[in-house]
Amino acid sequence: MVLYWLVLVVVWVLAHCIWRFEVIGRENLRAVRDGRPYVIAPNHISMIDPVLIAIIVMDWRRLVVIAKQELFKNPLFGWFLRCMGAVAIDRGKGDTGTLDKVTEQCRQGKGLLIFPEGTRTKTGRLGPLKGGAFLIAGQAGADMLPCRLIYHTKDGRLHMFHRVRVCFGEPIPAAEFAITDPTHKVAALRGMKRRLADALEALLEENKFDDMPDLTKGA
Repeated sequence: MVLYWLVLVVVWVLAHCIWRFEVIGRENLRAVRDGRPYVIAPNHISMIDPVLIAIIVMDWRRLVVIAKQELFKNPLFGWFLRCMGAVAIDRGKGDTGTLDKVTEQCRQGKGLLIFPEGTRTKTGRLGPLKGGAFLIAGQAGADMLPCRLIYHTKDGRLHMFHRVRVCFGEPIPAAEFAITDPTHKVAALRGMKRRLADALEALLEENKFDDMPDLTKGA
């Protein structure tokens, strides 16, 4: 835990030397950080998105971050990710063991960071959402916090020495992720995905930079 905080502070300083951060909706972040389970659900553009969110959240209990296994192949970067609370998941093999582990950690009150798109879009536009984040939130009884990363660049991607907006929307209550009728699971998940996608698109529309390209879904 001490190593985590040392790494987090060093990364915080370096990141603030490279980018200019603006946090919108911090009160929504505070609303879920009261000891209850919570899931942060951001869009995904850059490989270092989870690091940027971690230094904004600054949760003393260490945020649990789900990251694809391929990112851990480099020993140094893998070590760094683990220091930041990342947990490797094998997306191609139905890694239920890891999902069960992080769900239990979330249930016990730790914050969980998971990218519902499952992979980077690299354009700033929102890609199709997967079901994993919603299933974890439902099983852990966790509120979900929509989070939109907005990079002030011509192509919507992350570049050095630009402005970064980290926008948190109103939390979606845990009750909305409970699947009471397994026979309607697919329809229920479809509704959850639409609920989060609408919240993420609204965060972009409300907080985008004036000279940004159109990053609305399907543009």
